[in-house]
Amino acid sequence: MSKQTYSVCFCFRRRFKLAISEAPPDIKALFDQYSENGVMTVDHLHRFLTEVQKEEKATKEEAQATIDHCLRELKHLNIFHRKVLNLEAFFKYLFGDLNPPLSPSIGVHHDMSAPLSHYFIYTGHNSYLTGNQLSSDCSDVPIIQALHRGVRVIELDIWPNSTKDDVDVLHGGTLTAPVQLIKCLKSIKEHAFVASEYPVVITLEDHLTPDLQAKVAQLVTQTFGDTLFSPGSECLKEFPSPESLKKRIIISTKPPQEYLEAKDAVKSENDPKSGKTQVDEEAWGQEVPDLKGAIVADDKQDELDENDSNGEEDNDKSPQHVAPEYKRLIAIHAGKPKGGLVECLKVDPDKVRRLSLSEQQLEKASEVYAKEIVRFTQRNILRVYPKGIRVDSSNYNPMIGWSHGAQMVAFNMQGYGRSLWVMQGMFRANSGCGYVKKPDFLLKTGPHNEVFDPKYKLPVKTTLKVKVYMGEGWYYDFKHTHFDAYSPPDFYARVGIAGVAADSVMKKTKTLEDDWIPAWDEEFEFPLTVPELAVLRIEVHEYDMSEKDDFGGQTCLPVSELRKGIRAVPLHSRKGEKYKSVKLLMHFEFV
Repeated sequence: MSKQTYSVCFCFRRRFKLAISEAPPDIKALFDQYSENGVMTVDHLHRFLTEVQKEEKATKEEAQATIDHCLRELKHLNIFHRKVLNLEAFFKYLFGDLNPPLSPSIGVHHDMSAPLSHYFIYTGHNSYLTGNQLSSDCSDVPIIQALHRGVRVIELDIWPNSTKDDVDVLHGGTLTAPVQLIKCLKSIKEHAFVASEYPVVITLEDHLTPDLQAKVAQLVTQTFGDTLFSPGSECLKEFPSPESLKKRIIISTKPPQEYLEAKDAVKSENDPKSGKTQVDEEAWGQEVPDLKGAIVADDKQDELDENDSNGEEDNDKSPQHVAPEYKRLIAIHAGKPKGGLVECLKVDPDKVRRLSLSEQQLEKASEVYAKEIVRFTQRNILRVYPKGIRVDSSNYNPMIGWSHGAQMVAFNMQGYGRSLWVMQGMFRANSGCGYVKKPDFLLKTGPHNEVFDPKYKLPVKTTLKVKVYMGEGWYYDFKHTHFDAYSPPDFYARVGIAGVAADSVMKKTKTLEDDWIPAWDEEFEFPLTVPELAVLRIEVHEYDMSEKDDFGGQTCLPVSELRKGIRAVPLHSRKGEKYKSVKLLMHFEFV
């Protein structure tokens, strides 16, 4: 089909010539440089891979395998018998699935033998909710979906059922419809290690009587059996490593307390009247909030007090009411010691624990205690969770947590939006196993016991140069009137960095009108002070003069694992699902 027709009115139609995907000038020039008489041999391709793509370990056997694959895909070419590439085949290779921006063969390559506190861990919040925080159904389906995406921390809020003889999972104090705990546990057992063999942590927000705690202990023990990591009732002196906990389930919660105390503790966080929701996660709504001034203080939630349903206070006043078998399940003890933030952040050399802070509490604490938070997270686990007024299941900027060493930056995985795309991008690192080793600067202590100061402005460490050549695939994945009823789409791309405040920026290409295969051919530079925490953000929009711009795809990629050279970058939907055909051709270089 060489032309495309759009109806403008009953008697008038517009016809547009369909463009053909063609190699950009830079690609043609490179082909000329690494070929002879219009033919690229194995030796030519091998030299291209090492010199342009910076794949120093590439072998001639791999170059030959690439040529063989390309020719199988392009059987119509008359060069099949010669085992070489022409310009068309070379371009198809560069723009194909064999040339992704992250290495598909590198596997898990971070050191996985350090304590759990040395890793960022892919963490869910209210993992059982199918939609908003107030009235959606509770189900094991979002838990399964999260596990299949590599999420390693699943949160369950456990409450007595209506007859007080069994345990349900639901968001207490709301209209959410419950799901049985046993159903969630069985689904976790079945799907825990589909995407990753590294440990799954179940964080329990407990609102149970002692007899139901004993029932939970029985259900958990029977369901997980030998896969359950249960060191006993005492706190660990140091967390074990992800490597030592492969295919293990870990329970984390506060030590048991009386049911009425727990019941009272939920009121402030779940009160929908405590503030307005911030709808900042619409695809074309607000940007990812800045690290500074993004979180407006809310008087009911910014204090570190005992009335915090997600922050577990160590308040074990009634040991006679504690179910001992339940207490023995807890491998990662959670809790907030009395005495405010200073006490919370004290490092005990004899035991490790988990502390939970809301996004607002962390924002407030970081203004005064930034270095103390970093020191705490070198041995202990910090979990950050969304503020209670995010009833639409939106999320926040994860970078404030990561830049302070927080391991569990808990997100509403059903919320979608730009913040979640950044989260997905970070955890594409380390082969998507759900554990990303923290940068050394967050783990090291200096000769005078000093630690990294997140407030300190660092010099530029490296500069990432990104060239956006072109995009294709929308014509195959969308109806021809999806973006515009009267003409082909007008695409533009946005490229930028999510990272520490000094590195965060978004830039934009020109808009190309009426073109299914936009060739922007634009280059951008991103100076990076903390490249270890930087995530490359890529979005494509279709410009709309009269309404909000249409969504054309997105992806986020960890800068630390970007492959240099020319790469084919697949784009994803709002929900993070990879499109079948849509991708961009881009060039990455560090200078």
